[in-house]
Amino acid sequence: MRLLGGLGGYRRAMAIDVRRNDDLSRYELLVDDELAGIADYRVEGDTLVFPHTEINPRMRGRGLGEQLVRGALDDVQRRGAKVQPRCSFVKEFIQHNPEYAELAQ
Repeated sequence: MRLLGGLGGYRRAMAIDVRRNDDLSRYELLVDDELAGIADYRVEGDTLVFPHTEINPRMRGRGLGEQLVRGALDDVQRRGAKVQPRCSFVKEFIQHNPEYAELAQ
């Protein structure tokens, strides 16, 4: 178990994983094997349209939304697909991370 130092002592590091769930048409962010967030998508040809992302309210403020979107976009990039960001969070993430600009339509 990795420990991180903090002002009030130590806390356990979170195990974070982003997975594509094709059955539910979404990317899922798991924190310590617990579903913490989702990025819904729908497929239109070779493009994934992202209309909505959501992080569990009790998990917000930890940068998990960025990790979810980064993991999803990395997967889209590996698959050679494009992205249509209808969700404002995904759109802003792409604007602030130019390495993903070529994915956006």
